[in-house]
This record gives sequence, structure tokens and C-alpha cells, in this order.
Amino acid sequence: MSDPAVSPARAVYCALVHHPVRDREGHPLTSAITNVDVHDIARSARTFGLAGYFVVSPIAAQRLIVDRILEHWRTGAGARRVPERSDALSRCHPVASIDEACARIEADHGEAPERVVTEARPVGRTIVSYAAARAHLASPGRPALILFGTAHGLHASVIERAELVIEPIQGVGAYNHLSVRAAAAITFDRLFSR
Repeated sequence: MSDPAVSPARAVYCALVHHPVRDREGHPLTSAITNVDVHDIARSARTFGLAGYFVVSPIAAQRLIVDRILEHWRTGAGARRVPERSDALSRCHPVASIDEACARIEADHGEAPERVVTEARPVGRTIVSYAAARAHLASPGRPALILFGTAHGLHASVIERAELVIEPIQGVGAYNHLSVRAAAAITFDRLFSR
């Protein structure tokens, strides 16, 4: 269970999506899982009181990599050396699809989660500010699942199914190419910090 002192008003989860994401031309692809994304996003999700974290890949061998990472930090040498990471990674679950993550949340809460996406580029949808998204998620309601895309971002098919699209994170100039783990940490801070 998440720490009530820092938890959002509703159950909020996040997912790191490796499929379907897009290539440079916007075509769907499946990206590879990286160790640093798995544990850094877990740490950020735990810090900001999220109820859980899913790593989405349809490739069984990639999910096995996540299982091995989790084993190291949950019960292996990593758990003994850095127990704080063990706590954070205890909330991480590899799944084959976004729909599987949603089904797990629905099984726990009795209703499907609201899908929330962040998008680095305008997507032709109504986009809400971080302030509006923060207020929305602070009110009681259905559980929520915040989706983060790897590669060149979430595929259009994922964005089309989202119920809430949050404005892009903007830097100070034209360069805008954050790592997904940095974008997740910034997003959690803007939505859930005290």
C-alpha cells in the first residue's frame, strides 16, 4: 500500500509503455526495456505515492528481463544493499499490454482506470495543463493510469484511447528530448508534490 501522507486522492498508477510506441516517422514499433528506466521510474513512483507501476512489453523475453531486475532488487543482493529500492520495486509489475495493466487495476478497484497520457508534441486533442490535471487527480474518482511512451513516444492508437492528455513538458528553448525517466519524475512532481 502507498504511504497515505503522500498519496493522491484516488489510486494512481503509471506504466512505462514499450508497445505500441512510435518510430521517427510515427509508425508503431516495440522498444527494448532498459534497466535504468525500470528502477528509476519505480523510485519516482514510490516517492510520489503512486499505487503501482507497470512495465509494458508484448515480448516475453523482455518481461523476463524485468523479472530478473526485480528479483535482484526485491530478494537478491540489491535488496540487502539498498533496501529503499526493494521497497520501490515491490510495486513494479511486467505486463504484456496496456489492457492487461488496466485489467489488473480493475480487478483491485472494481472499475477500469482512467487513461492519462503525456505527450511531447501536440496531438490534435484537447490538452489540459498540469494545474488542471493535478486538480482532477486530487479529486475522488476512478483509479488512473498515467502512460509514458519510450522510443519517440506513445503511438497514436494509445493517445486516441486516453481520457486525459496533459500538456507537454517545455524546456527553455527548441531542444526538447528528455529521457522518459526524467519526464516521469517531472510529471509526478507537478501532479503530486506537496
